Amino acid sequence: MAGKFVLKPTSSGGYRFNLKAGNGETILTSQNYSSKEGAQHGIESVRENAPNDERYDRLTNKAGEPYFNLKAANGQIIGNSEGYSSTSARDHGIESVKTNAPAATVAEEN
Repeated sequence: MAGKFVLKPTSSGGYRFNLKAGNGETILTSQNYSSKEGAQHGIESVRENAPNDERYDRLTNKAGEPYFNLKAANGQIIGNSEGYSSTSARDHGIESVKTNAPAATVAEEN
């Protein structure tokens, strides 16, 4: 099963999306966008930037868990991951984004 972007409205009237792997696990979460069109542009930016390893910041959160941010060419963060149990699990998550994002379909939820 291929990956997919799930686009949905937020309680504040905006939109956000999650990239889900073929197994249904969320591997990337977007920021909040003020419009559906903005979120759709965000999805295209993820598709474009996901294959480029230099676009990933590999970080550690306050709880000591490894995670990553995906950035656009201009340095803006376009998605981030959950906290992982190890750096190897985080790196596997990055590889999953690289694999799934470019051809992922878009599904809308209400």
